[in-house]
Amino acid sequence: MSVQLVSVVLLFGVFGLMALGVPLTYAAGALAVLVSYIQFGPAAVAIAHKTVYGLATEYVLISVPMFVLMASLLERSSLARDLYDCLNSVFGRMRGGIAIVTLLISVILAAISGIIGGEIVLLGLVALPQMLRLKYDPKLAIGTVCAGGSLGTMIPPSIVLIVYGLAADVSVQRLFMASVVPGLMLAGFYLIYVVARCHLDPKAAPDPSPDAAGRFDRDKLVRGVLPAAALIVTVFGCIYGGVTSVTEAAGIAVAMTILIIVLRGEFSVGLLHQALVQTLRACGIILWVTFGAAVLISVYNLSGGQSFVTELIRGLDISPIVTVLLMMAIFAFLGCFMDWIGVLLLCIPIFVPIIITLGYDPVWFGILFSVTMQMSFLTPPFGPAAFYLKSVAPPEITLQMIFASLWPFMLIQLATLILLLLFPGIALWLPGMIL
Repeated sequence: MSVQLVSVVLLFGVFGLMALGVPLTYAAGALAVLVSYIQFGPAAVAIAHKTVYGLATEYVLISVPMFVLMASLLERSSLARDLYDCLNSVFGRMRGGIAIVTLLISVILAAISGIIGGEIVLLGLVALPQMLRLKYDPKLAIGTVCAGGSLGTMIPPSIVLIVYGLAADVSVQRLFMASVVPGLMLAGFYLIYVVARCHLDPKAAPDPSPDAAGRFDRDKLVRGVLPAAALIVTVFGCIYGGVTSVTEAAGIAVAMTILIIVLRGEFSVGLLHQALVQTLRACGIILWVTFGAAVLISVYNLSGGQSFVTELIRGLDISPIVTVLLMMAIFAFLGCFMDWIGVLLLCIPIFVPIIITLGYDPVWFGILFSVTMQMSFLTPPFGPAAFYLKSVAPPEITLQMIFASLWPFMLIQLATLILLLLFPGIALWLPGMIL
């Protein structure tokens, strides 16, 4: 088969099988094996084994289950509630104080866990009922929880950036450093919007009252803020200080999390078992999708797909920045229908060599990708953030209401993406200064 025919078969084959309900990992893997058999004969089927083995033995890949396990353990601890209580005692008397606290907790949880599902569920259980009870605008409350809970894609230790580093053969440490400023900048934009909205629209948040927040309690500080701060400082210090690799820092983080839960008197065999089962399920999904998509891309590149796509884009006779915009548009479109890991593994191995050829830094491109994927978390019809929140929201909160609440935050994400496109130094100055 020609490379053009292979491109059509793989593209429409994957989407056709997914439309029939076949999971992405099986759709991509089975189609890749079939095409390799037809294209190169029985011996080429060994490509699948070689690709999967190469990925499975990547040392940095071990950090993924470690960070997922840490997030699973924290999800079952009451640390987030104590953290919320402590911050609420400080900011609760401000107009929109609970929304502000929710965003601050979102940043802290993102810096601890690196995944979004658990964050949104926690915030949906802890913060959303409080805001609804105090007569916050439901759309503001919903948008704050979903957008804030999605910051895990940007703020390290982001699982998205770890997998991107594997797929693009880029230093995960540099990606983490590059994402700090954009991630905090995006969180800052959310905060500015929430504060401005609460002050400009009196109906968006209630008037603060003297008893809106509890008295500051040192016990809450010790049980809530200090353990979270210790985790963040330890993980970031190990990674950015050059003490350990990302994988080793993940292992230390898990050990610290278990120690914190033990010291808080919350540890039990049942808690550990539930966290391990959740980690196994989450990592099973990530690994199988990774293997299936990686085999598909290997077969496609072996068929000449990389050269074909590169020449196709060059043949469009468009400027390099327009090429990047075209790639972002593809990410955004695919993100409406696929999970981030599918988009990453199907596109990044093809796009990153083109980005390097155009003279751009793949680390910068990785930050653009993570912002675009954060938009996809809120974008219908897939929008996983909306479904995570719906799973714990009151019955009167419908999916239509959730999606209608997210557009201001999506505009903020789009503005952040434009700033990163126009000023790459926002992402690249920190890794350039440290490394």
